[in-house]
Amino acid sequence: MDQQRRQCMAINSNFFGRPTNSSWACNPLWDCGEKKWAVNSAFMALYAFTAVLICWVLWAHHMSFGAILCSIMGWPNVGLTPKFLLGKSKYGNFPMADYVCFQFAFAAITVVLLAGSLLGRMNFYAWMFFVPLWLTFCYAIGAFTIWGSGFLQPYIIDYAGGFVVHLSSGVAGYTAAYWVGPGHSHDR
Repeated sequence: MDQQRRQCMAINSNFFGRPTNSSWACNPLWDCGEKKWAVNSAFMALYAFTAVLICWVLWAHHMSFGAILCSIMGWPNVGLTPKFLLGKSKYGNFPMADYVCFQFAFAAITVVLLAGSLLGRMNFYAWMFFVPLWLTFCYAIGAFTIWGSGFLQPYIIDYAGGFVVHLSSGVAGYTAAYWVGPGHSHDR
């Protein structure tokens, strides 16, 4: 085995926690079970980030941090206008574009955490339908009520996203996995 391959295997084994003597250590997707589920999992994560970005700037950011529509959600509005993005954020001395991107990362990571409970169980087309709906009706409401101007904001301090990110993705993942059901036995 040449030196470059040994280095690649050693780096990947440290990063992914895999033994260094396996032939698949340079590609972590090779040992994810069925090959079709490895590709499905990769595309579910990629689609989640992409769909959340599009939904986030088109309506979800304002639903999470915008003007109050009711006690649990803000008005949906486009967050791509130059006046909005270049304006000063109410949370600090930086442009609103930075804040939109920062909060997008939380939203995208929440959906990817949720995806972990549905890997090998959910069809990709169903996932394409599920992500924008869950972002709009679950994440945006949770973010508004706790981080935005919702009714829970005065009572809950959530600096690290424990409620909005981890609790919402965990409860949604558990519930979705229950309703979707177990994976097929021939896929195990």
